[in-house]
Amino acid sequence: MIKNKLTEISKPVKIELEEFQKLFKSSLKSNNSLVNLVTNYIIKQKGKKVRPALVLLSAKLCGEINERSYRGASLVELLHTATLVHDDVVDNADKRRGFPSINAIWKNKIAVLMGDYLLAKGLMISVEGEDFDFLKKITNTVKRMSEGELLQIQKTRKLDIDEETYFQIISDKTASLIETCCEIGALSNSDNIEYHNAMRSFGNSLGLAFQIKDDILDYEGSAKLFGKPIGGDIKEKKITLPLIYSLNQVSKDESARVRKLIKNNYKKDSVKEVIDFVNKNNGIDYSQKVAFDLGEKAKQALNIFPDSPVKKSLQNLVDFVLERNN
Repeated sequence: MIKNKLTEISKPVKIELEEFQKLFKSSLKSNNSLVNLVTNYIIKQKGKKVRPALVLLSAKLCGEINERSYRGASLVELLHTATLVHDDVVDNADKRRGFPSINAIWKNKIAVLMGDYLLAKGLMISVEGEDFDFLKKITNTVKRMSEGELLQIQKTRKLDIDEETYFQIISDKTASLIETCCEIGALSNSDNIEYHNAMRSFGNSLGLAFQIKDDILDYEGSAKLFGKPIGGDIKEKKITLPLIYSLNQVSKDESARVRKLIKNNYKKDSVKEVIDFVNKNNGIDYSQKVAFDLGEKAKQALNIFPDSPVKKSLQNLVDFVLERNN
């Protein structure tokens, strides 16, 4: 169902995505047989290609897709893949989209080095194409993603995340890459600063809405086919928007009691109790409204562009992000 929706959304760049896939596969080739073995495995497991589709849709909205557009799509996909490989090592995860992770098959050392290789390949593509505007954007994105992850780890230990800190974390950790996809697409073929700013704003709002919706699903979604089960964030002691809002609605004593439940969530019913607490205190409804408002802000950023199938696809992507249930 999700794959069908995303296929429909990416329809205006269907041919270009097929061309991108050929170029992406070619860009991963190496003289090292172990590198080729691992990259071939990665290509076979690659998911929905949302990020390269975003680059290409953004490029097509601003002009004609060109060689720079393809290089930009390869850059963000290589960066994204590198971060997933590294994340699986950090999280000690043995599955990725239902398949064994790189670290599960080849162990941590090779996984870390492959993540480094993928990032280096992306940077090389930009250097060789002299896409220095892409490099400036992507290096800042890597910095932001790392800072967001580290801030979340720091705050998880103390269980003291407030709403402002939460938005800083998800802006850096998640929205920054989606923002980069959209801005690189615009940069690839247009000198129009207003277009650049519009796509950056669209990507940022879309990325924030996506993460908030993901955090909502941890409390009410159906169990994810290739992802974490319900309550996964609670088990990992992650304080997200539904819980932050709910904790602010109750007394200090009640807030302390719930935080203690999260801290000691090894008890069988702790996760269910926290989920019930969030539902009772309207944490889901509040978060849904915030995500919806961000979705509207994303759509408004597209107002400077004339109506087209590409613009409609990006608007539909916003709706898809807000309406998905896994």
